[in-house]
Amino acid sequence: MGMKKHYFYGPTGEFLPLEKRLEVKNNQKKFVIGIPKEIAFQEHRVSLVPDSVKMLVHNGHEVLVEDGAGEYARFSNHDYAEVGGEIVNSHVDILARSDIIVKVAPLLMQEIQYMKKNQIVISAVNYYSQSKEYFESLIERNAIAIGFEFIKDNSGRYPVLMAMSEIVGYGVIQLAARYLSDNKISKGYLFGGLPGLNPTEVVIIGAGRVGLFSAKAAKAFGALIKVFDNKIYKLRSIVSELGPDIYTSVLHPEVIIKALKTANVVICALYMNDGELSFLLTEDMVKEMKEGSIIFDVSIDQGGCCETSEITYIDDPIFVKHGVIHYCVPNIASNFPRTAAYALSNFFTPLIIDIADNGGIKEYLRINPYFSQGTYILDEKICHPLIAQHFNFKYTPIQLLLGGF
Repeated sequence: MGMKKHYFYGPTGEFLPLEKRLEVKNNQKKFVIGIPKEIAFQEHRVSLVPDSVKMLVHNGHEVLVEDGAGEYARFSNHDYAEVGGEIVNSHVDILARSDIIVKVAPLLMQEIQYMKKNQIVISAVNYYSQSKEYFESLIERNAIAIGFEFIKDNSGRYPVLMAMSEIVGYGVIQLAARYLSDNKISKGYLFGGLPGLNPTEVVIIGAGRVGLFSAKAAKAFGALIKVFDNKIYKLRSIVSELGPDIYTSVLHPEVIIKALKTANVVICALYMNDGELSFLLTEDMVKEMKEGSIIFDVSIDQGGCCETSEITYIDDPIFVKHGVIHYCVPNIASNFPRTAAYALSNFFTPLIIDIADNGGIKEYLRINPYFSQGTYILDEKICHPLIAQHFNFKYTPIQLLLGGF
């Protein structure tokens, strides 16, 4: 038998056999990549799975994995060590030794103090829930900070946000089926539709990515779906993708109240625009709903778009008010940490390899304008307009910083 052939990512994302890999440019960087255990509240995901660590190690990088980083996603220390990851017991050591920190949740203030100078941090930023001091602390460390929710792909879409929205959209339907069938808290409904019986009615408030994937999953079960949004182009997009049997309407309170009276599931998936929600599901509206129905307030991390919502926890996710079940967990994707981890790894792994193969982060930012839009701190400057405006920082366009290299 011949030797097993190993394949690697090339500089433009294609797979290369080992012999071709040796021909990749000489300016390739070697990084120490840190995967810290997520310590943010209710964050159960991990940024890179063992298969990704294997690929990064084979590409010449050192990968530090904190003890227990993958436990919620059922990846053991052994899984990571077996593919070449170094298991590190100290959270502080991971932060202090890495060239690139790859996280899911934003760094916490107590973590920033242990960073070394000039580190690359790739994570969510959730700027609306941060303080000005948070960004000043990153600037003091001369961090190169990249928010994955800002990163676009070549089509102009947001790949990480889309992946997480897809998980949340499908996930709420899976959770709805579980709770509706539980006759201790609901009425023992089978989610979907059967011949001769009324189908499950799903009301979706917000026709964005979460709304689309919720509708797609609910339709597969045979549910009756009603989608509300004030953006007509989003409603048209859902009808175009799922067919004309999806009921759509603008956010008209009287029409929504009528839909709520017969709904089994209500998914609130509106997000803030300019600091305000465009619609609020009032307590009086909730009172019109059937006993045993359920509300998922997906926007609870921004304050929620249902007046009766209160933040709940993954270990205790629901409460009942006015006979209606409320599910208000801020980070629904963490209910599915293994799926989310693979989705994140599919994005982060080729990205890190591309950064290395192109000579480092600054060089990669220069040749990839889509990725550069995710950068919010570079050379001790705030280079993302939303953050600069929100916290009254001086805004420096990243193109000016990149032109100075």
